[in-house]
Amino acid sequence: MTRPAAFLRRGLATCWLLVVLLVGAHNAWLWLVQRASPDTDILALLPSARNDAVLQQAFSHMVDAAQQKVVVLVGDADWNRATRAADAYTATLQPHAALIAPAAGNAGELQQQWLAALDTSRSVLLTDAQARQLANDSPEQWSRQALAGLYGAFSGPRLGAWVDDPFNLFSGWLQQRAQETPVRPRDGRLFVERDGRSYVLLLLELKAPAFSMAAQRQLIPLLEQARRAALAQLPHGQLLTAGVVLHAAAASDQASGEMATIGAGSLVGILLLMWLSFRSFKPIAYIAISIAIGCMGALSVSWLVFGHVHLLTLVFGASLIGVAQDYAIYFLCARLGSPTTLASHGLLRQLLPGLCLMLLAAVIGYLGMAATPFPGLQQMAVFSALGLVFAWLTVVCWFPALVGPATLRATPLAHACSRSIHGWPRLTSMRGWHLKGAAAVFVVGFCVSGLARLHVSDDIRALQKTPQALLDDQIRVGKLLDMAAPVQFYLVRGASDEDVLQKEERLRQQLQPLVAEGVIGGVQAVSNWVPSQRTQRANLALVDTALMQARNGQPAAIEQVARAIDEAPQWIADMRSRVRAHARWLTPEAFLASPAGDSARHLWLPLPQGAASIVAIRGLADYRQLPRLAAVAAGVDGVQWVDKVGDISAVLKYYRQYMSWALAAAYLAILVLLSLRYRRQAWRAIAPPLLATLLTLALFGWSGQPLQLFHVLAALLVLGLGVDYGIFLLEPSQRERRFAWLTVGLSAISALLSFGLLACSGSPPLHAFGLTMLVGMLLVWLLAPCFIATAPTRTPS
Repeated sequence: MTRPAAFLRRGLATCWLLVVLLVGAHNAWLWLVQRASPDTDILALLPSARNDAVLQQAFSHMVDAAQQKVVVLVGDADWNRATRAADAYTATLQPHAALIAPAAGNAGELQQQWLAALDTSRSVLLTDAQARQLANDSPEQWSRQALAGLYGAFSGPRLGAWVDDPFNLFSGWLQQRAQETPVRPRDGRLFVERDGRSYVLLLLELKAPAFSMAAQRQLIPLLEQARRAALAQLPHGQLLTAGVVLHAAAASDQASGEMATIGAGSLVGILLLMWLSFRSFKPIAYIAISIAIGCMGALSVSWLVFGHVHLLTLVFGASLIGVAQDYAIYFLCARLGSPTTLASHGLLRQLLPGLCLMLLAAVIGYLGMAATPFPGLQQMAVFSALGLVFAWLTVVCWFPALVGPATLRATPLAHACSRSIHGWPRLTSMRGWHLKGAAAVFVVGFCVSGLARLHVSDDIRALQKTPQALLDDQIRVGKLLDMAAPVQFYLVRGASDEDVLQKEERLRQQLQPLVAEGVIGGVQAVSNWVPSQRTQRANLALVDTALMQARNGQPAAIEQVARAIDEAPQWIADMRSRVRAHARWLTPEAFLASPAGDSARHLWLPLPQGAASIVAIRGLADYRQLPRLAAVAAGVDGVQWVDKVGDISAVLKYYRQYMSWALAAAYLAILVLLSLRYRRQAWRAIAPPLLATLLTLALFGWSGQPLQLFHVLAALLVLGLGVDYGIFLLEPSQRERRFAWLTVGLSAISALLSFGLLACSGSPPLHAFGLTMLVGMLLVWLLAPCFIATAPTRTPS
């Protein structure tokens, strides 16, 4: 039996060595050959509308339209200074056109291009006010208006010659379209004016993906260089910059720094702790090997499963160091407390049931996160669970061969820490019962009152933290340009393009009262530019009836104008022909393919069947009015109100409640699992994390910290890791419980190092998670020995 067992042990160790070599080779290939870069797109962490592909496409369409753009506003009270500064800015970027380049050319040329694209359809384009006026005003009133435009000095703005648009219909329609944005052309540039300043608008387009860390490292210094060049021309001016890439770069810098800090801090702290405990490099090397293999294995398999790894997953995974070392510490401390006559593989057989329970409890805690619909949490959970499995297998397969009976010696500090358990109070002992009773009353009162004060917050906006300077610029740019928010809009669906356009028109009519009240400034919609075919036909009929034909006994308006300017009948025929020649039906496809459709292209969704579009909201300042906007959608068939912020917040609420029940179920499942081995003593392992979780939540209640999904997820991990300490102290395979207490102390301090640093993260979700773990694990450490009996009560089955 001895030889086959030894052969099996060597075979397992060799097989695991091959797996580790493959993992190491895959890691080297990823970083050195593929030059892999972590994903930095924060939206990739959020749930998608998997049950509604069109809705997800609409949201992606809105986001994709913005993420490759950078908007720069160069403002000054003096127009010439503003233009010189804008030129200095673009001159700095010009040599780097492969990275970033202007998205638009000369404003004057662009204006002529999109006017030409619309000119052939001018006869079918009318504003609502013009349509009402054509239906109600007499031919004489229209003829006077046309003559005023010809002879009057104050007849209003006009595009082109009077003969091309004698009744000023097309010019009026264009003026209404121009009111959808404050941006205007001037001297071949785009500009906006506000508060006595003229801002030159620079629209820049990224040629590399906005979430590429390599592109961000090149772009951010370049934009800063361009900013300095522009400000040198603006002693009293203002330069504003906005763009998704700026926020992505800030998040990448923060996450990269935190990953290095948390990972390095955890590793250095744990190695120092091991040195103080064992005063030898061997246990440090053993622990480092198990941690390294855990991290490499988690990265390789996660990359194969997901096709990428998010940067925040690596930040969260850096805390894995404080958990993966538990198995190594458990084995090393057990080796210290075991007689030298016991071989290491025999020790492993004794420890294996406890090791299996530890791994299973921790994996249950992590995989609870994977039950959420958030891709980011799923990836973090799988990454962490894989890291634990790889570290566990390293201990099981290699440590019996590496760590011999005489390999380790504890330092005086380790002995002092291990002996401290003898002075720890036992709640199950009757000694000092009156003090314990008072403490119990205090704890119960603290928990009940704290939990009563606890309030919840599921708002997704509380989970994002953007540098204030970037946020201020983004808000200011949005107000100056009257930009529509990409996270609140209407989704319009129909059987055809015509159906969608007609529904858009009905929706715009329903929104007019809100526009009149000032609730919103207006909407961005394709139907603003491309009326439905029904409306275009009605518009042409109105123009023909009201202007080209006699009505109510009066000569046609065009005839009255001809007589007034002394034109021959042929001129009237030519004008009628001109109207028909400029009555080509305008379609969404033709409009969006033209330069005029550039600004509206992201509002139309190409679908294999049917059609869909987006109606974006402008000028919404009071978010308390969102229910009124949602109510409008209910009155128009085929229109859906989309509030991505509200939707995700609702998902957070649902899964906070769902995971709270899952946490309760996990406690019950682990209690049953422990009962199979520890029988009636199983409660002693489950009580410390349960009480620690209640105390942590009560503390949050007293401190005013709102409860979020990430606190509940952390409570799952407090259970998964905290129950390990009870297992350490309950396992009778360790002949001296004081060495089990040393295991608990080393594991707890290591976890506190990891999650304590995670609590310092600038990312609100990671901060909430880390803070819960920090407080919870500290309490578990302090409470675990209190629930242990004064002497072992059973032998393992």
